[in-house]
Parts: sequence; structure tokens; C-alpha cells
Amino acid sequence: MSTKRKKKKSTNRKYYKTHPKENLDIANIVSTKKLKISFAFILIILLLLIIRIFYLQVIDGSRLSNLANKQQVKSEEISSKRGNIYDSTGAALAISETVDTISINPKKIVVEENGKINKSKTTKLKETIAQGLSEIFELSYDEVLAKENSSSSSETIIRKVEEDKVNNLRNWMKENNITAGINIDEDTKRYYPYGTLAAQLIGTCGTDNQGLAGIESSYDSILKGTSGEVITSKTASQREIPNSEQSFIEAENGYDLTLTIDANIQSVVEKNLQEGVETTKASKGGNCIVMNPQNGQILAMASYPTYDLNNPRTPTSYYADNYDNLTPEEKSIRIQQMWRIRPVSESYVPGSVFKLITASTALEENITKTDVEHDFICNGSENVNGTIISCWRDEPHGPQSLRTALMNSCNPSLIQLGKRIGKETLFKYIQAFGLTSKTGIGLSGESAGRFYPNIDSINSVELATMSFGENFTVTPLQLCTAVSAIVNEGYLLKPQIIKSITNTDTGEITEFDKEIVRQVISTQTANQVKDIMYSVVQNGTGKSAKVSGYSIGGKSGTSQPVAGDPDSVYVASFVGIAPIENTQVVVLVALQGPQGPSHQGGQTAAPIVHNILEKILPYLGLEPNVN
Repeated sequence: MSTKRKKKKSTNRKYYKTHPKENLDIANIVSTKKLKISFAFILIILLLLIIRIFYLQVIDGSRLSNLANKQQVKSEEISSKRGNIYDSTGAALAISETVDTISINPKKIVVEENGKINKSKTTKLKETIAQGLSEIFELSYDEVLAKENSSSSSETIIRKVEEDKVNNLRNWMKENNITAGINIDEDTKRYYPYGTLAAQLIGTCGTDNQGLAGIESSYDSILKGTSGEVITSKTASQREIPNSEQSFIEAENGYDLTLTIDANIQSVVEKNLQEGVETTKASKGGNCIVMNPQNGQILAMASYPTYDLNNPRTPTSYYADNYDNLTPEEKSIRIQQMWRIRPVSESYVPGSVFKLITASTALEENITKTDVEHDFICNGSENVNGTIISCWRDEPHGPQSLRTALMNSCNPSLIQLGKRIGKETLFKYIQAFGLTSKTGIGLSGESAGRFYPNIDSINSVELATMSFGENFTVTPLQLCTAVSAIVNEGYLLKPQIIKSITNTDTGEITEFDKEIVRQVISTQTANQVKDIMYSVVQNGTGKSAKVSGYSIGGKSGTSQPVAGDPDSVYVASFVGIAPIENTQVVVLVALQGPQGPSHQGGQTAAPIVHNILEKILPYLGLEPNVN
């Protein structure tokens, strides 16, 4: 039996056999199209790449370059050393000590085993470090541990650490075999060797050594210097890139300041001012300025209560009243008040000390002489256009000369003198003595007091009260500067607190000479007023300021509380000068709100001036000049 196999026909094979030429052409056409499409696609890709590269390098190149620099270029600040502050004798009042800041890098406080973090051992390590740091630096364990668990790359543990505690930390790290995660960085700490001495004047710094108050703030730009910088290129692992450029900008240290203040005189002033405030129970404290009238240098400037510069945020005296119950904002205001340089920033009603200005004006303008008998009449009060203004004493002084009027501090006599002078002339001299403008001493927060804005605003009653120092305010510095002009042959000087500035990098010293503002009155008038001031101390209201062996002049003052102002109080003051010939010292003391048996300046402030002069005159090398 034979079997026939049927052949399966293939259409493809038949086609190729039948049309070989046509099949070849079609294949070539298909192949060429694919090549063209592929080539076009490649061209498009290349074109896009070129466009992208052009965009990255040309259009966006600057931005990308900056980003790369930020990632690779590392800048490290080189801190400048803050300048020191010295008194006129070279005693250090403010210095910067080298201390350390302790910080941690939480990401490095880990325990790794076989390339992986051991969580349990890492937790134990963090607990050990938290315990050690909290014990060494007396910190909260929980707060330190929380910082260790932070996601930050750096957490500050404590600033301004003294050397002994840093040594304790180093020993502890060695004992516990801790080599990473804890950083000890060099820093500086502001230190004040005398604590409370001249606190408001010197001022204080913040944790970043930025001046916050006083001279530390006013001369911050000079004291702090300019920080330097090191710029290096580093990889992501913080290794320096080989052959990369390094830029170094050296730090410029701050300049040293030498003040005109004498620490010995300042100490005498502060001790006696505190005793005076406490004895008279002055509710709002007191101020004192000691000035050399011949060059304008401030030898001492003090306020009481004061504070400790090494603990500047700890309130003292009445600043501490109810402090714990205040809001954070109220606490900040209270501390700022404590820091103020009160003799410069706070004004007060000058009272009868101002009579020296009125007398100087009258003598300079030849309106009266020093010893014209019956020149003025005190009947106990003065009627000024229907307004009765009384004298401070119940019993009338009767007939008086200019000398006896100032010796008795008689208000009606000065009212009569002010009327003769006239408001235009008196106002002109008040301006000339610098009592309507800031002195320009260079301390922040200086006030110009509160005076009449112009002559037209002064009526007859205001002229009367102005003549004996009421109804306007001046700062202690303004008044002390004006009195110094009287005793310095009539020359008004700009008060000076900075004696010299030293460039600590080069040693160059810049000294400051006295600066004459103007001559207000003649030498003859100045000598006449000084002679009256001597009579005030010898036989007038300033007897308590006498110092055995020395010729002392002065003038007392007592100002009334301002009507309608509940915060206003009596201000008892006294200005003393010594010696009368060739005057070397002017001392102004003002007590605010004395609560004792008397609020008169001659009885409360004059004894303080006596105590100060008694101690500083021999110290200044001034020999006794009277029997």
C-alpha cells in the first residue's frame, strides 16, 4: 500500500520565486527608512543634549556655579578679640578672657558595629554623655539628652566655660574613651574686675560679645574689631580638595579704650552717694558727676542704685521690687531702666543751682553788681501778674544784694532780677550755656532735657519761675557742664569721657584734647560768680559743704514736684567747686525724692559733696590753701 504525501504550498516561497527583483527593492526601501528615522532620532537627541548643555553652561551656569561653590567652599570665621576698657590710671575696668564653648554633633554620637548602628549601645552612650555633661556643667540631664537626640548637626551645650571645667570635661572624655561628638571651641568672655564700679557708665555685653549698654554699646564698633575669615574648598566628607586655593583674611582686634574716669575717685563717689541716698531715704536714688572744668574730663559719673556688671540681668534695690511677678516684656524694660546712664539720659528740675546762670547773665550784661545794697527786696513772696510765688523760707529775707540773694537762695530776689534781664536775653544765655541741647559727650541715650521751645512760649510767670530754676528740666551732665563753664573763665567745653584709643594690633594711640565750644561770659564775670559761690559755702545755704583747709564754693538747689505728675518728687541738689582760685574740680550731687527730715539741697546733698571733696582733693595732689 503506498501512501502519497501532499506537499504544503508556501505562498511566500512562491512569491519570492515568482517576483525576486520586486522583493529586493521593497526590502531596501524599508531598511533605508529605518536608517533615516534612527538618524533623525539621534540628531534630535544630540540637538537636545547640545541645547541642554548650552543652557546649563551659559544660561544657568552662574547659578549652578554658585551652588557648587556653596557646597564645596567652606568659610570659617576668625573671631576678633574685643578691646579692653581702662580707667585714666591704667586700671582694667572691662577685659576679655579666653573661655570655651561646648557643643555636640548628635550625628556623631553613635556606636557602629559591622557598618551598622547599634541602637541599644548608641542609646547607652547618649545617656552616659548626658549624665557627664549635666554633672560637670550643672545642667539639666533631660535638656542635654534632648539635644543629643536632635536632628541638627550641632547643638550648643554651654557657652563661656572657665578653664577648670573644660579640663574636667577633657579628663572625663579620656576616662570614658569618648573621642567624637563633643566639641570644645575657643571663645571669649567679657569680665569686669570691679563688679559694680561705674556699672551704668561702662555698660554690659551680650553672650555674643555685642555691646548692650553704656560705653560697651556706644563704642561697640570700636571695641569689637572686625572678624577674619578662612575660605577653603572641601569635599562632601569635609576633606580639603587637593591643590585648591585657600583664602585667608586676618581678623582685626578691637581697640582698647582709656576713659577719663579715675577708679579711685569713682569708688569714693559711689560709696558716699550710696550712703547719702540711704541716709536721706531718697526714693528714686541719686546721681553724681565729678568734672575737671579746665579740660572737660569726667573724673567720675555715678548713679545709685547700681548693679553688678558680671551679673547684669540680676535686678538690685527698687528695680527688684515685684520683679518675679512681671511679664518677660516688663522684666526687660526694668533691666533696661537699671542699665541707663542716668546722669546723661534722665533730666530733672534744677532748682536753685540754676540761679548761678541767672546771676552770670545779669553780671555779664551789667544789669547789676555783686554787692549793691537794697538791690532786691524779699517780702516772702512775689506777685507776678496775679500769681503769687513764695520764697522757700516763711520769714522774708528783706533787702538784699545779688550776693546775699544767692547766699540765702531767695526766690523773689531772682524773680525781680529775671524781670530786669528779660526773657530774650536770659533765653540767649541759657542756650549759650548749652542747656537746651545735648552736650555731645558720645554716650548713647543722652537727653537734652525739656525746655521751652521758643521765646514766644515764655510768659511773665514762666520767666519768673525760670529765673530760679523751675518749670523746665536739664540733665545732671548739662548742668555740671554749664557750671564748669562759669568756673573755667567763662569757656564752655565739650565734656569728655574717652581719654584715648589704642590700636591693639599696631600699638598706635590716639589721644583727645579738650574741645572749646564757646566763651559764654568774660573772665571777670566768672570770677565774680565764683566769689559769690564761696560766700554761699562760707555763710549761706552751703555751709555743710565746707572742707577744712580748702576754699570751697557752691550752690544748693531744691526743686518742687511737678504739679499733676504723680511720679514727680522733690530733687535736692548741690554743686561744689574747689579750689576757688584755679578751680580743678566741680562736683554735682542730685538726690531724687529725699524722705528724711529735710528735702533741702543744702542739708541733704551738700554733706555728700563735702565727704567727696574731703577725700579726693588730697588724692588729686591739691594742697590746703586756707587756714
